[in-house]
Amino acid sequence: MFKRQKSLASERKRGLFSQRATRFILRDDMRNFHFLSKLVLSAGPLKQTPAVKHSKTTHFEIEILDAQTRKQICILDKVTQSSTIHDVKQKFHKACPKWYPSRVGLQLECGGPFLKDYITIQSIAASSIVTLYATDLGQQVSWTTVFLAEYTGPLLIYLLFYLRIPCIYDGKESARRLRHPVVHLACFCHCIHYIRYLLETLFVHKVSAGHTPLKNLITSCAFYWGFTSWIAYYINHPLYTPPSFGNRQITVSAINFLICEAGNHFINVMLSHPNHTGNNACFPSPNYNPFTWMFFLVSCPNYTYEIGSWISFTVMTQTLPVGIFTLLMSIQMSLWAQKKHKIYLRKFSSYIHRKSAMIPLIL
Repeated sequence: MFKRQKSLASERKRGLFSQRATRFILRDDMRNFHFLSKLVLSAGPLKQTPAVKHSKTTHFEIEILDAQTRKQICILDKVTQSSTIHDVKQKFHKACPKWYPSRVGLQLECGGPFLKDYITIQSIAASSIVTLYATDLGQQVSWTTVFLAEYTGPLLIYLLFYLRIPCIYDGKESARRLRHPVVHLACFCHCIHYIRYLLETLFVHKVSAGHTPLKNLITSCAFYWGFTSWIAYYINHPLYTPPSFGNRQITVSAINFLICEAGNHFINVMLSHPNHTGNNACFPSPNYNPFTWMFFLVSCPNYTYEIGSWISFTVMTQTLPVGIFTLLMSIQMSLWAQKKHKIYLRKFSSYIHRKSAMIPLIL
């Protein structure tokens, strides 16, 4: 009897202990569940992992043929649609090292125009296989080299004649005759003109990264250097005759020359600055600077000011060589101005059609 009571008491104790243990376990489970639920809620909604998008890039196969023999030179594969002609020339040079990018001209068809370096393959491709014709353009030089050579030569050549080197003029005659003030003024104006050209080439103009044949450099230098020698020889000659109307003619011409030089500089600065869209596709409009108001009248005011400078120099020195040089420059610049004027009329719908190309109401 006594043993049964002991066993019953021990069983009750075990039951109470198990019940308490179960309660503690349930409490711990509830706490863990509560903590886990808080953690999940604080983490926010589950984000789906974004699906990886595989972009489909179109590749082209470029077949390059010799423009003269029509024979295949090489095939460039895996050329992307965003690649430019410049990129194609680089790959062509890697495949065929003897074809330098600066000497290669690529065409869509024989006898056609050479493709510009900025043109993309996508814009000229009719299918996945593009055929281009390669031509060796010969020795090439950069445009910066061309401009610097064109303008440095006249600056130095004129100074040589201004110093009256004995091998050019008679020393006795040069010492016997005093120079007229217009000779010094002409040297100053001539130097100002070409120094401005050199500074604008280095710091203002955005010279094209392309190249031009070496023969163009030789032709341009021969033209500028030859005319400068002819002009400087007559103006600095000991027997030079001053202008007919004296100081009045010289002063008015010199002032007009400086005005045209300033106007040409400000126009070039405006043309070199891109518009708000980041390119030069927008036709520049005049601003607060009075020299830019010429845009209201002509499409190419830089040519207008350039011709004005040389006309003023012609009147100031009253020499035939300067007049011939001015005439030739006027003809050439009028052709350039008319060509640009037609491009503006075709390209810009808001362009004012009543404008002239270079000379207001005339040309």
